Amino acid sequence: MKERETFGSRLGFILVSAGCAIGLGNVWKFPYICGQYGGAAFILIYLVFLAVFGLPILICEFAVGRGSGKGMGTAFERLEKKGTSWHHLKWISVLGSYLLMMFYTMVAGWTLYYAWKMISGQMRGLSTEGVKEAFTTMQSSPSVMTGWMIVTVVLSFVVCSFGLQKGIEKITKVMMSVLIVLMVVLAIHSVFLPGAMEGVKFYLIPNFELVKKAGLGTVIYAAMSQAFFTLSVGIGAMTIFGSYLKKDRRLVGEATSIILLDTSVALMAGFIIIPACFAYGVNPDAGPSLLFITLPNVFNNMSGGRIWGTCFFVFMAFAALSTVIAVFENIISFFIDMAGWERKKAVILNIVLITALSMPAVLGFNLWSNVQLMGTGSNIMDVEDFLVSYNLLPLGSIVFVLFCMKKNGWGFEGFLQEVNTGEGMRFPSGKLIRIYMTYILPAIIVIVYLKGYYDTFKEQGTVTLVCWMAFAIALLAAVMAVILKKPRTNNV
Repeated sequence: MKERETFGSRLGFILVSAGCAIGLGNVWKFPYICGQYGGAAFILIYLVFLAVFGLPILICEFAVGRGSGKGMGTAFERLEKKGTSWHHLKWISVLGSYLLMMFYTMVAGWTLYYAWKMISGQMRGLSTEGVKEAFTTMQSSPSVMTGWMIVTVVLSFVVCSFGLQKGIEKITKVMMSVLIVLMVVLAIHSVFLPGAMEGVKFYLIPNFELVKKAGLGTVIYAAMSQAFFTLSVGIGAMTIFGSYLKKDRRLVGEATSIILLDTSVALMAGFIIIPACFAYGVNPDAGPSLLFITLPNVFNNMSGGRIWGTCFFVFMAFAALSTVIAVFENIISFFIDMAGWERKKAVILNIVLITALSMPAVLGFNLWSNVQLMGTGSNIMDVEDFLVSYNLLPLGSIVFVLFCMKKNGWGFEGFLQEVNTGEGMRFPSGKLIRIYMTYILPAIIVIVYLKGYYDTFKEQGTVTLVCWMAFAIALLAAVMAVILKKPRTNNV
């Protein structure tokens, strides 16, 4: 039996895992909501939730991976008690990984396309309307969207085809190193622009009036949600890297290092974007319009804007590709662990499969734009994003946490032994932490899950909202039924 690969270095593990967590949401959402909800006041609340909410879930994912030595395809089978049904819940990870890549490959393709447009000077001299038109033209062209999506898929799978150390670890270390350098250079440049300090104040100085205006409950929920979604926990994308991890370090310190790096990138993105927007008098919107409409306008008005714009979109492309490569590795592991396939066979199949599955999101902006399943103005990507972000991530996170806590799963003792193997920070073993992770943490995840449904459908009328909330509760109940199912016993 072929021995499982392990990371060549601790730095490689941290950078690859952080690369999975660091994505476009760090850039187009975090800086905006940070400024919107009180600057440093929001950051403080966010950091608290990262520690008490994101960190334990991330540790659970790593523990399941390292403890089983497998990805989510067979991890639960390796660790669960005999006669239990936890292994059926692996399909949350399988479905979640594919659904995420069905639209994320397309968006990653946008970043590559814009990096090319900046390098080649195609954005140079465009008016505000011209920049907006360039984005609209891209989305309305199936050939352009498909072409750059395929480039993303092929590039990322080629990296994965070389294996862990020679492919994923080697390439991601380079990409993440370049990303960090570009990020620091761009941030320094932004804060020294004329008028940029007003943006720094908006971003960082605590503004309790904004907290009061939005409502403390709203701000707390925004911080809680961002702390949860920024790590992409719940679909096993981190489990696979836990399975490649040696047992010389305890998992608390490793997970903490990844969260600190992810948070640093999110904070630094704010220093790049917010001061530059304030310097040129534009609104720092959240979402794709920030990256592909607002910021190109800023670069066009900036001295040396072509250079800075190119650096920014290379930075964005690396952030997106590091996530795609990480999730692709998770997908490849399903075929290796569940079916015993060779890596290259799994790569070839999934190049074709992911390309085909990504086409609905691509066509949803043009030929299939009349498909608006989530209301007027929505598109196919919105449906896929909703299924992943507001369903599979929270439900999968509940599964990971309770699998590590409940006796009919892996159990707290087994989890604790794995987490505390090696050197570094210990995971606490007292009664309070066990109560917190068994009851309080899952309850918080349920709140995020149900609030996501409420916020998504509250504008569509009472009947629609009630129907969707009933569906959400039924889905949660189905997952909990598997979790709470008592082990089968064989009658002699």
